[in-house]
Amino acid sequence: MKVLFCGDIVGRSGREAVTANVPRLRQELGLDFVVVNGENAAAGFGITAKICAELHNRGVDCITTGNHVWDQREIIPYIAQDKRLLRPVNFPPGTPGWGANLFETARGQKILVVNVMCRLFMEPLDDPFRTVDAELAKYVLGRSAHFILVDVHGEATSEKQSMGHHCDGRVSAVLGTHSHIPTADHWILPAGTAYQTDVGMCGDYDSVIGMKKDAAVQRFIRKVPGDRLSPAEGQGTLCAVLVESDDKTGLARSIRPVRIGGRLSPTE
Repeated sequence: MKVLFCGDIVGRSGREAVTANVPRLRQELGLDFVVVNGENAAAGFGITAKICAELHNRGVDCITTGNHVWDQREIIPYIAQDKRLLRPVNFPPGTPGWGANLFETARGQKILVVNVMCRLFMEPLDDPFRTVDAELAKYVLGRSAHFILVDVHGEATSEKQSMGHHCDGRVSAVLGTHSHIPTADHWILPAGTAYQTDVGMCGDYDSVIGMKKDAAVQRFIRKVPGDRLSPAEGQGTLCAVLVESDDKTGLARSIRPVRIGGRLSPTE
């Protein structure tokens, strides 16, 4: 299988980078499935039903989120009805929505997407490692799920790396989100799982993690309340990774970064 995973979408520039490129990439690369993290898609804070529809219409199969999932309150009733939009699986019991879902591709293959949030420097949620274990216990890679993807949304690189090694050999890919900065450690772990600590963001990199830089910088310099942060509006970069797996085992055969447009050097 060929799966494209796009990092956190930040604002309009990030949405445009995704919607402009995903249809072409699906065709040119022969993609089987596309996942994006959309938790900052609505003006940098949360996501809306309208944005979900826009992304799905442009070829996105699944949208993951993170700590900003509830910033747009209208998403609460919507997420309870659409299993293509996930929230972290380790949110407390009774939270609306789903943290994992098994999808079927056009070729009839099954792909499990698990969205989990870390705890270091984040919210005190349920144990992400035990929660992921509980989800993985329901499936066998290469049999009941031909591809298993874990979006690990977290601040600490150590915690995300630990999740990668914890899942190695049991999933196809563990891909990090949240920091909005792409790391250079895309590789296949010893037991066959593709890994990257952070895929980066889809947005304007002439910014501070996607937000207009002047207001963001002043928050560090002055230490007094200032302008509300808002997304940078320059040309966005699509930051993603392409993972290709072995159809028999479900383990990764390759992982490649994909960067298109904007300020960063292209890799397509």
